[in-house]
Amino acid sequence: MPLYYRLDGTTPEGRRTAAGLLRLREQMKVIPPKDISNTLLLATWNIREFDSAKYGPRLDEACYYLAEVISYFDLVAIQEVRDDLKPLQKLRGLLGSWWGYLVTDVTAGVAGNQERLAFVFDERKVRLAGVAGEVVIPPIKQGNKEVAPAHQLARTPYLCGFKAGWSGFNLCTVHIVYGESKPDDRARVEEIRALCQFLAARAKKDAGREENLIILGDFNIFSRKDATMEQITAAGFQVPKELQELKGSNVGRDKHYDQIAFMVNEKMLGFTGRAGVLDFYESVFRTPDEADYLGIARQNQLQAKPKKQLPEGKWPGKGYLDWRTYQMSDHLPMWVQLKIDFCNEYLQRRAGT
Repeated sequence: MPLYYRLDGTTPEGRRTAAGLLRLREQMKVIPPKDISNTLLLATWNIREFDSAKYGPRLDEACYYLAEVISYFDLVAIQEVRDDLKPLQKLRGLLGSWWGYLVTDVTAGVAGNQERLAFVFDERKVRLAGVAGEVVIPPIKQGNKEVAPAHQLARTPYLCGFKAGWSGFNLCTVHIVYGESKPDDRARVEEIRALCQFLAARAKKDAGREENLIILGDFNIFSRKDATMEQITAAGFQVPKELQELKGSNVGRDKHYDQIAFMVNEKMLGFTGRAGVLDFYESVFRTPDEADYLGIARQNQLQAKPKKQLPEGKWPGKGYLDWRTYQMSDHLPMWVQLKIDFCNEYLQRRAGT
């Protein structure tokens, strides 16, 4: 449970936040309970422009909701963390001192969008395994000779090693370039192909050390039938059928932007069959709540752009449904439950049974 030390129940905002948290906590019961040693709850979440001042600062209310959702998992990959780390540090403060985080440097250049990639994790359950670095695609070779530098991804993927229970694993989180708004944008297909082929080759090279590899994040995949998705499976990564059967992870639930794919030794890291996508808008910043936020949104807009006056009653930007995605996100968190306790299997092998 996050630390609600800033929550003031004497104000309308505080009471609204408390009511929203109660609804959200009820909804979060669909997530399996956390335990000490048997399973790991892993999630990926693109938190939209975390943080930008496009429509003013994120509300404290939204920060509580973000922390509440994340607290139900053990380890979360977050995309679209921006250059200012104060919002991430604020989130960690709400989660509690037992939560740690790792974050990349800002990806420079227009395509990089001044973004970082991050992992946040419950240190009571998850610990670092020593490997942490941004992925660089190796030079192109002809025979044994390097003939040209490889084209790097617009936003450098982040590869980190973790241990939990009996299991060690490497996670690579990504935010693949969007490019043109079509299913098989050439740049998007090539980024996924290059990354997955590189990681697959690495995993096969390290197979003798029983390395487990998981790629997760925002792949900007429109449909699981597209060439973008084919690049993941062609490299040898597997997406459990329970994830394949889910509706989309965008707010409209019609795009499969976010993915979690595995190349693992199932004797050392297993999938329990439980997975999902959480639509938090069922509980907070709901469609019927629009009137509660109009005045707040207009005030925040003035903070961000003091000279821009809005006509009376008008929303900033494209309206409430767009504005709320800058408070929460236009992506929904995707999660899986993994088995990390292999004690019985180990003892059975030692006993020869």
